[in-house]
Amino acid sequence: MTGGEYVQQTLAGVDPYGSGVDPALPLHATTFVVLDLETTGGAPDGGGITEIGAVKVRGGEELGVLATLVDPGVPIPPFITVLTGITQAMLLPAPPVEQVLPSLLEFLGDAVLVAHNAPYDVGFLKAACARHGHRWPNPRVLDTAALARRVLTRDEVPNRKLGTLAAYFRTTTQPTHRALDDARATVDVLHGLIARLGGHRVDTIGEAIEFARAVTPTQRRKRHLAEGLPKVPGVYIFRAADDRPLYVGTSGDIATRVRSYFTAGEKRARISEMLAAAQRVEAVECAHPLEAEVRELRLIAAHAPPYNRRSKYPERAVWLKLTDGPYPRLSVARGISPGDDAYLGPFGSRRAAELAAAGFHDALALRQCTHRLSLRTVTPACALAELGRCPAPCEHRITPQEYAHSAVDPFRTATTGDPQPVVTALLARIERLSADQRYEEAGVTRSRLVAVLRAAVRMQRLAALTGIAEVAAARPAPGGGWELALVRHGRLAGAGICPAGVHPRRPFEVIRATAETVSPGHGPVPAATAEESERILSWLERPETRLVEMTSGWASPVAGAGRFRELLVRAEAAGSHQSLDRTPMSK
Repeated sequence: MTGGEYVQQTLAGVDPYGSGVDPALPLHATTFVVLDLETTGGAPDGGGITEIGAVKVRGGEELGVLATLVDPGVPIPPFITVLTGITQAMLLPAPPVEQVLPSLLEFLGDAVLVAHNAPYDVGFLKAACARHGHRWPNPRVLDTAALARRVLTRDEVPNRKLGTLAAYFRTTTQPTHRALDDARATVDVLHGLIARLGGHRVDTIGEAIEFARAVTPTQRRKRHLAEGLPKVPGVYIFRAADDRPLYVGTSGDIATRVRSYFTAGEKRARISEMLAAAQRVEAVECAHPLEAEVRELRLIAAHAPPYNRRSKYPERAVWLKLTDGPYPRLSVARGISPGDDAYLGPFGSRRAAELAAAGFHDALALRQCTHRLSLRTVTPACALAELGRCPAPCEHRITPQEYAHSAVDPFRTATTGDPQPVVTALLARIERLSADQRYEEAGVTRSRLVAVLRAAVRMQRLAALTGIAEVAAARPAPGGGWELALVRHGRLAGAGICPAGVHPRRPFEVIRATAETVSPGHGPVPAATAEESERILSWLERPETRLVEMTSGWASPVAGAGRFRELLVRAEAAGSHQSLDRTPMSK
């Protein structure tokens, strides 16, 4: 073939399978472009390509061919001429790569790119596209060399060179180090390898690409666990031989997500250990992703699967609350009772609650000692009292009413309403410490401010939702229609889908009739875990979500903790050496 001469024929219409082709597409229905490049050698730098050969096939049928010599713009090394037979004279009339690229990218289209030692060929093409201003289409790539390493044993072939594989599969065209010949030989090798994949239960293009990668023997052996699962939103549960839940997850497409556990992309050690123990995968279909997320949280909380790390022990949440008595102090407790009326939480850890308590102690004259106090008692055992720095009532001889006014009421107001006095006191302390160049102490106070604000914002946000007896909301579904959610006191009581063209009120009547009964309770999370109510809040607060019905108004305090969110973000991001100005405190 002379330089610049193109041999291209299109025997079929537009290829229906794109670079975003469904991984579940059967191999016999997948369009492949089998490519080979001849180069001047060296690293890909946008040039150096001397010849391109490509063959498009589907289902064993050849759909088209593209082949051309390419002027690399540099002299050809003698050993390349000896290897390929391509001389400098042959390349003089050939087009440069920038003229060839548009035709090659068009020919590639949406097909799966196949090459022997694909990273080499793909590297040269990507570099050429980058140099000459073409967008790399990022096609799916199948490497026949990698696939051969997985399919063929050393007893069958001594190595995975193209010439060796061509001899083994008795290809109709022998590789000659010319692009089109090597591409045609690779086509036959590809078909031979695909024929061997059936014995490995690999039937789709996604499975073939992943099979060519380095998956573990356990992943290969347990791949059948992903078979027969629905392609719908829901929860999946990996179970052991004794039916114990090992791992619980959620996805908008159960089948696709579970398949990913058996690919090379899954490298987590604990998941590998889990797969070794798993015997089956159970799917729980859900109406939409929100229901799936909530069911996942409840299943994890109920069973505490050993390989789940998050959301396993919601009962371990702690609260910061005032004790009983005339001079109450802050304590960290596992829960709150109906008699508690001054509290903050829930906190995810005891450390976070203690950090917030320290912030309140910095801002308010709350008692910290555990001694029993009376109006006329001074407790010499208190170290702070001996130092003259104890803020407790025994030091100041104040009445319970005065103590409530100066310490208890500000704590209650800061947690359920306006935390302004506490924020002001902590910011002033940070500024004083920073001015004195006591940056480490300022950083500690900053952390305490963050703990107080984060907990107050969270609790007030939760309480605004959980105080409503029932909320009916709808969100547009991706495929048309509406995702429906019925929420009672912050708990998902019912879920469903409304078809396109139907008003959500009628499906809501059906959902309401079968929804879970949820009784009101005490605190900001009376009927569900904080994490469940927060997932629901995130879903409700999306711009596209529509509130259909509510039994009461949904509101937060006008001067509540929410107005300090900007300050909270800044405080979280600030270093211990930075002082925080008071600008964000004004509404």
